[in-house]
Amino acid sequence: MEPVEVSARFDADGAVTPLRFKWRGEEYPVVSTGRRWQGKEGHHVLVLVPNEMVFELIFQAAETRWYLKQPGKNRSNPVG
Repeated sequence: MEPVEVSARFDADGAVTPLRFKWRGEEYPVVSTGRRWQGKEGHHVLVLVPNEMVFELIFQAAETRWYLKQPGKNRSNPVG
């Protein structure tokens, strides 16, 4: 996992929606979000960016930090 800068919307009901993130010097706008789940690492969100690339963003509320799992890591089909 790599720490990343994420711009996100935090709704009153606690829902978190990533809007864009910066990874390795490049900014990626989020086209849509997919599956979400709570895991031991934090709140996971699959996001789709232009060129149909899928990333997994992880929000750790205790640290107020976002992390990214690189595309294709530990995942045969990340969409779903």
